[in-house]
Amino acid sequence: MKDALGQPIDAERPYLLLLLAGLGFFGCASLVGGTIAAQIVVPGHDWIADTISDLGAGEWEIIMDVALYGFAAGLFAMALAASHAHLGGIGWSAGVVSLAILAALVVVVGARNEYGDGDSDGVVIHIYLVYGLGALFLAAPLSMAAGFGRDHPWARLALIGLAIAWAVGVPLFLMAPTTIDGLAERILGLIACAILAVMAYVFWRRGLDAREGRH
Repeated sequence: MKDALGQPIDAERPYLLLLLAGLGFFGCASLVGGTIAAQIVVPGHDWIADTISDLGAGEWEIIMDVALYGFAAGLFAMALAASHAHLGGIGWSAGVVSLAILAALVVVVGARNEYGDGDSDGVVIHIYLVYGLGALFLAAPLSMAAGFGRDHPWARLALIGLAIAWAVGVPLFLMAPTTIDGLAERILGLIACAILAVMAYVFWRRGLDAREGRH
Protein backbone atom coordinates (compact mmCIF):
# COMPACT_ATOMS: atom_id res chain seq x y z
CA MET A 1 0.00 0.00 0.00
CA LYS A 2 1.26 3.45 -0.93
CA ASP A 3 0.48 6.97 0.23
CA ALA A 4 -0.66 9.92 -1.88
CA LEU A 5 2.92 10.52 -3.04
CA GLY A 6 3.34 6.95 -4.21
CA GLN A 7 5.63 5.92 -1.36
CA PRO A 8 5.10 2.74 0.69
CA ILE A 9 3.28 3.69 3.88
CA ASP A 10 5.71 1.64 5.97
CA ALA A 11 8.82 3.28 4.49
CA GLU A 12 11.17 5.19 6.76
CA ARG A 13 10.68 8.94 6.46
CA PRO A 14 14.07 10.47 5.72
CA TYR A 15 13.40 14.00 6.92
CA LEU A 16 11.83 12.77 10.14
CA LEU A 17 14.94 10.69 10.87
CA LEU A 18 17.22 13.60 9.98
CA LEU A 19 15.26 15.96 12.24
CA LEU A 20 15.30 13.53 15.16
CA ALA A 21 18.99 12.77 14.66
CA GLY A 22 19.67 16.51 14.67
CA LEU A 23 17.81 16.80 17.97
CA GLY A 24 19.97 13.98 19.30
CA PHE A 25 23.14 15.89 18.45
CA PHE A 26 21.56 19.01 19.95
CA GLY A 27 20.98 17.10 23.20
CA CYS A 28 24.67 16.24 23.44
CA ALA A 29 25.70 19.83 22.73
CA SER A 30 23.18 21.10 25.26
CA LEU A 31 24.54 19.02 28.13
CA VAL A 32 28.20 19.67 27.36
CA GLY A 33 27.76 23.35 26.54
CA GLY A 34 25.46 24.01 29.48
CA THR A 35 27.82 22.34 31.92
CA ILE A 36 30.78 24.38 30.67
CA ALA A 37 28.79 27.62 30.73
CA ALA A 38 27.40 26.99 34.20
CA GLN A 39 30.76 26.17 35.76
CA ILE A 40 32.21 29.35 34.25
CA VAL A 41 29.59 31.65 35.77
CA VAL A 42 29.08 29.89 39.13
CA PRO A 43 31.63 31.46 41.51
CA GLY A 44 34.07 29.15 43.24
CA HIS A 45 32.98 26.03 41.39
CA ASP A 46 35.61 23.27 41.37
CA TRP A 47 34.93 20.99 38.40
CA ILE A 48 36.90 18.16 39.98
CA ALA A 49 35.44 18.20 43.49
CA ASP A 50 32.03 19.78 42.81
CA THR A 51 29.43 17.78 40.91
CA ILE A 52 27.30 18.85 37.98
CA SER A 53 24.37 18.63 40.37
CA ASP A 54 25.85 21.52 42.35
CA LEU A 55 25.43 23.67 39.25
CA GLY A 56 21.69 22.97 39.28
CA ALA A 57 21.06 24.88 42.49
CA GLY A 58 21.43 28.53 43.36
CA GLU A 59 21.40 31.77 41.42
CA TRP A 60 22.51 30.28 38.09
CA GLU A 61 20.49 27.06 38.24
CA ILE A 62 18.56 27.98 35.08
CA ILE A 63 21.65 27.30 32.94
CA MET A 64 22.01 23.71 34.12
CA ASP A 65 18.27 23.14 34.10
CA VAL A 66 17.98 24.21 30.46
CA ALA A 67 21.00 22.05 29.58
CA LEU A 68 19.28 19.04 31.15
CA TYR A 69 16.02 19.77 29.32
CA GLY A 70 17.92 19.92 26.05
CA PHE A 71 19.58 16.61 26.82
CA ALA A 72 16.19 15.10 27.65
CA ALA A 73 14.86 16.33 24.30
CA GLY A 74 17.73 14.52 22.59
CA LEU A 75 16.96 11.29 24.44
CA PHE A 76 13.26 11.51 23.58
CA ALA A 77 14.13 12.21 19.94
CA MET A 78 16.19 9.00 19.89
CA ALA A 79 13.24 7.10 21.35
CA LEU A 80 11.01 8.46 18.57
CA ALA A 81 13.58 7.69 15.88
CA ALA A 82 14.09 4.16 17.22
CA SER A 83 10.35 3.60 17.28
CA HIS A 84 10.05 4.81 13.68
CA ALA A 85 13.04 2.84 12.38
CA HIS A 86 12.54 -0.34 14.39
CA LEU A 87 15.69 -2.41 13.92
CA GLY A 88 15.12 -5.35 16.24
CA GLY A 89 12.80 -7.47 18.31
CA ILE A 90 11.86 -7.27 21.96
CA GLY A 91 15.32 -6.03 22.93
CA TRP A 92 15.01 -3.06 20.60
CA SER A 93 11.53 -2.31 21.92
CA ALA A 94 12.89 -2.41 25.47
CA GLY A 95 15.55 0.06 24.41
CA VAL A 96 12.93 2.41 22.95
CA VAL A 97 11.05 2.41 26.25
CA SER A 98 14.30 2.86 28.18
CA LEU A 99 15.20 5.96 26.14
CA ALA A 100 11.76 7.47 26.69
CA ILE A 101 11.95 6.85 30.45
CA LEU A 102 15.47 8.28 30.53
CA ALA A 103 14.17 11.48 28.95
CA ALA A 104 11.48 11.71 31.61
CA LEU A 105 13.96 11.08 34.44
CA VAL A 106 16.31 13.80 33.19
CA VAL A 107 13.41 16.27 33.06
CA VAL A 108 12.46 15.40 36.64
CA VAL A 109 16.07 15.81 37.76
CA GLY A 110 16.09 19.31 36.31
CA ALA A 111 12.63 20.24 37.55
CA ARG A 112 12.91 18.99 41.14
CA ASN A 113 15.88 21.22 42.04
CA GLU A 114 16.66 19.12 45.09
CA TYR A 115 20.29 18.49 44.24
CA GLY A 116 23.37 20.38 45.23
CA ASP A 117 21.65 22.48 47.90
CA GLY A 118 21.22 20.01 50.73
CA ASP A 119 17.45 20.07 50.37
CA SER A 120 15.75 17.66 52.75
CA ASP A 121 12.22 19.09 52.78
CA GLY A 122 9.38 16.91 51.59
CA VAL A 123 10.04 13.77 49.57
CA VAL A 124 13.60 13.82 48.25
CA ILE A 125 13.85 11.46 45.27
CA HIS A 126 17.11 12.52 43.64
CA ILE A 127 19.03 9.39 44.66
CA TYR A 128 16.30 7.18 43.19
CA LEU A 129 16.46 9.15 39.95
CA VAL A 130 20.22 8.56 39.91
CA TYR A 131 19.66 4.82 40.32
CA GLY A 132 17.17 4.88 37.45
CA LEU A 133 19.59 6.75 35.20
CA GLY A 134 22.34 4.32 36.13
CA ALA A 135 20.26 1.27 35.21
CA LEU A 136 18.68 2.59 32.01
CA PHE A 137 21.84 4.10 30.52
CA LEU A 138 23.21 0.58 30.78
CA ALA A 139 20.10 -1.19 29.49
CA ALA A 140 19.40 1.02 26.47
CA PRO A 141 22.71 0.64 24.57
CA LEU A 142 23.04 -3.06 25.40
CA SER A 143 19.52 -3.95 24.27
CA MET A 144 19.84 -1.91 21.07
CA ALA A 145 23.47 -2.62 20.11
CA ALA A 146 22.62 -5.50 17.76
CA GLY A 147 20.05 -3.42 15.88
CA PHE A 148 22.37 -0.45 15.49
CA GLY A 149 25.07 -2.83 14.29
CA ARG A 150 22.91 -4.27 11.51
CA ASP A 151 24.22 -1.79 8.95
CA HIS A 152 26.95 -0.19 11.08
CA PRO A 153 29.00 -2.88 12.86
CA TRP A 154 31.18 -0.24 14.49
CA ALA A 155 28.10 1.16 16.25
CA ARG A 156 27.42 -2.19 17.93
CA LEU A 157 30.97 -2.34 19.27
CA ALA A 158 30.87 1.31 20.32
CA LEU A 159 27.61 0.93 22.24
CA ILE A 160 28.77 -2.23 23.99
CA GLY A 161 32.06 -0.56 24.91
CA LEU A 162 30.29 2.54 26.21
CA ALA A 163 27.86 0.39 28.20
CA ILE A 164 30.78 -1.43 29.82
CA ALA A 165 32.46 1.88 30.60
CA TRP A 166 29.18 3.10 32.12
CA ALA A 167 28.80 -0.08 34.20
CA VAL A 168 32.30 0.39 35.59
CA GLY A 169 31.97 4.13 36.08
CA VAL A 170 28.67 4.27 37.98
CA PRO A 171 29.78 2.33 41.09
CA LEU A 172 33.11 4.17 41.06
CA PHE A 173 31.22 7.48 41.05
CA LEU A 174 28.95 6.38 43.89
CA MET A 175 31.98 5.35 45.95
CA ALA A 176 34.22 8.26 44.92
CA PRO A 177 35.39 10.64 47.64
CA THR A 178 33.99 14.15 47.52
CA THR A 179 37.37 15.45 46.38
CA ILE A 180 36.97 13.87 42.93
CA ASP A 181 33.28 13.01 42.51
CA GLY A 182 32.77 16.02 40.25
CA LEU A 183 35.30 14.65 37.78
CA ALA A 184 33.74 11.18 38.00
CA GLU A 185 30.28 12.58 37.27
CA ARG A 186 31.56 14.53 34.27
CA ILE A 187 33.12 11.39 32.84
CA LEU A 188 29.76 9.63 33.15
CA GLY A 189 28.10 12.60 31.46
CA LEU A 190 30.49 12.30 28.53
CA ILE A 191 29.76 8.56 28.27
CA ALA A 192 26.02 9.29 28.21
CA CYS A 193 26.57 11.91 25.51
CA ALA A 194 28.66 9.47 23.49
CA ILE A 195 25.86 6.87 23.65
CA LEU A 196 23.41 9.47 22.40
CA ALA A 197 25.80 10.66 19.68
CA VAL A 198 26.36 7.13 18.31
CA MET A 199 22.62 6.58 18.06
CA ALA A 200 22.05 9.98 16.47
CA TYR A 201 24.76 9.36 13.88
CA VAL A 202 23.26 6.03 12.82
CA PHE A 203 19.81 7.57 12.46
CA TRP A 204 21.34 10.46 10.51
CA ARG A 205 22.92 8.00 8.11
CA ARG A 206 19.63 6.06 7.82
CA GLY A 207 17.85 9.33 7.05
CA LEU A 208 20.30 10.11 4.28
CA ASP A 209 20.01 6.57 2.91
CA ALA A 210 16.20 6.71 3.05
CA ARG A 211 16.27 9.99 1.15
CA GLU A 212 18.28 8.29 -1.57
CA GLY A 213 15.95 5.29 -1.64
CA ARG A 214 18.34 2.80 -0.02
CA HIS A 215 15.87 1.80 2.72
